Order: sequence, then structure tokens, then C-alpha cells
Amino acid sequence: MKNLRNLFLIATVITVAACGSKSNPDKGLTEKKAKLEELKKQQIQINGDIAKLEAEIVKTDPSAKPDNAKLVATLVISTETFTHYIDLQGKVDAINISYISSRGVGGQVRELFVKKGDNVRKGQLLLKLDDAIIKQSIVAAQQGLQTIKTQLSFAKNIYQKQQNLWAQNIGTEIQLITAKNNVETLESQLKSAEEQIKISQEQMKFTSVYSDVSGVADEVNVRVGEIFSGPGQIKVVNTEDLKLTTQIPENYANRVTVGTPIKISLPDINKTIEAKINVVGKLIDPTSRSFYVEAKIPNDKSFRPNQIALVNVLDYQTKNAVAISVNILQNDEKGRYVLVAVKENGKLIARRKPVTTGELYGNKIEIKSGLQTGDAVITDGYQSLYEGQIITTDVK
Repeated sequence: MKNLRNLFLIATVITVAACGSKSNPDKGLTEKKAKLEELKKQQIQINGDIAKLEAEIVKTDPSAKPDNAKLVATLVISTETFTHYIDLQGKVDAINISYISSRGVGGQVRELFVKKGDNVRKGQLLLKLDDAIIKQSIVAAQQGLQTIKTQLSFAKNIYQKQQNLWAQNIGTEIQLITAKNNVETLESQLKSAEEQIKISQEQMKFTSVYSDVSGVADEVNVRVGEIFSGPGQIKVVNTEDLKLTTQIPENYANRVTVGTPIKISLPDINKTIEAKINVVGKLIDPTSRSFYVEAKIPNDKSFRPNQIALVNVLDYQTKNAVAISVNILQNDEKGRYVLVAVKENGKLIARRKPVTTGELYGNKIEIKSGLQTGDAVITDGYQSLYEGQIITTDVK
């Protein structure tokens, strides 16, 4: 009868707490948690009192020993490899991105040979700039060069004649030296004119703009007649050489290094791949408090730059570990514990086992100590069990 009164008291307290929460919806979460902890403590105390009374009664009157064992489900503990991942969001990015520019100062576009979305190859001509002035300068330089060649030929004839006359003791030495100097001066002018033509011809090449990588023309922001000045107007992306980039919180800095395995899921195309981190940033972003990492991913036609990716970075792994579902882990004022099924005197008894926990990932938590291989952990029906209660795993 006393047990019934205690159970009725618990039910009354729970009902009052529930009604209070409905009538006062603005009560703080902290107050609700405190009430829940108080009720749990009362339940543990009452369960303990029940077990104690039952044990005392059985000692005095063995015939009063309860025969109705509570049905539970158990799981025998075995070791496994426990892994912990950092769950992040990243994106696919291109390794080779080229912002096309001219080798010179730019100029007005006369011809355009590419449009947005076109596939281009390395060395392909993309556009032609205005070259009229350079062409005129080349023509003028070539004409000047021809004039110098004619003058040089004439000067060489004069010099040769002066040498012949000097050999016959005709003329003066000044005339011979002057003729020689004229030849040397014109030869120097000829070399200078030839170099100037080479420079003009090289400048002519600057009016042809080529792609320096193979890929896709992602941006073409220039038209015929407009001024092409350089980066930002044509962008070529190599879509066959891709990488995964993401930011990792700084508190994992000591766990993530070059070579760390990662899983990459692309939900939009329903693909998952594995890779390894090959670049780890050395700087912490002051705004996000994270650091940059990247991993090269294999070539796949379905992968595209800027695709969103779900990234799982393996930061912890241990072999021969004991892990259980976090749902069966319980807490009281003494700490964390689980209930296990122990055979005593031919009966299965529920026993409390304090445990020390490690990492938590998903619905599994690592047990550092307290459980060992072969323990039968109660996985279902543990909610209302108390220490020493008789249990069964057989359905009647």
C-alpha cells in the first residue's frame, strides 16, 4: 500500500508540473529542467526503497518473492572501431582559373572568337584588338630600313673607291676616314632600325589575346567595339581539375593535418567520394574563427565548380573500442551509468554500472571504462528499472 501511495505521489507531482507548464507557458527552460531532475531523483529514491523493502520481505517471507520479472531487451557488448567526424559544409572549386588579359595595355576589340559557355583549349585565339597604328608604324619602319640599306650601299661604294685612291696615293686620309665613318654610322642605324621593326612586330602580337589554359569560358564580359583592359572581362575555368574547399573551426586545429581522410557527399547528384586533405591553411580567419583546407578530388563530368558538398572530416578513430547507443546512457547525482543484465542465483537481475564516456558521434558514444566485452547491456525496457529488479528477456 505504501508503494502505491508513493507511485501515486509521483504521478500527482508530474501531473501538477504538466498543468503548471500549460497554465504558465512562459516559464523558463532552466526551471523545467530543475523540476525534471527533482522528479528523477524522487523516482530513483522510490525505486531504491521498493527494492530494499522487497529484499527485506523476501528474507522474512521467502514465499513473498515476486515471480513477475520485467521483460527487457539486451545487447552483448563487443569491441568495434569507433570513429568521430567533423561535419561541415564545403564546395567544389576549380584548381586552374584563368582571368584572361592581354600582354600589352589592351585596346579596342575588333574581333571576338568566344562566347560564354564555350569550351576553349590552351593557346586558342579568343579576341583580336585594334592594330591599325602598329601596322602603320611597321610599314614606316620598313620603309626607313630600306632607305638606310640604300644609303649604306652607296656609302660602302664611296669607301671602297676612297681605299683604291688611297692605295694609289691619291686623295687625303681625312676623306678615307670620313667615308669609313659614314659606313659604320649607317650600319649602326641599320641594326637599330631592324630592332625597332622586331619590337613593332612583337607589339603586333599583343593585339591577339590567347587562352593560357584549357577549360570553359565562364565569363565573357566584353563585346566588339569595347575596350579590353584585362582581368575580369574573360574568365576561363578548367573543369577537369577540381578540389574541395571548406573551413574548419579552430578548436580542431590539432586534429586536422595534411593527409587527414575525409568523406565528400554531393547531395544534388547523389554521389559520395573519399579523399585526403592536401592543403591546410596556417591562418585563422578572425571573423569565422576557422582555417582553410582543401582536398583534390577525382575528375568526374558530373562535378562542377561551386557545387555544395557535405564534408565529414575524420578527426578521431580508435580500434577495439566499446560504444553504445547514447539513448541508453542514464544520469543521476552520482554520474553516468547503464543498466546491465547479470545472472545471480539462476535469475537475471538488473544492475547499475557506472561508466566513463569519451567521444560522441551520431547516436553512438564511446565508453572509456565501466563496460567490457561480454556485458549484456539493457537496451529496451530500462526506463523504469531499478537496481536489483528481476528481469527476463523471454516473451511469455
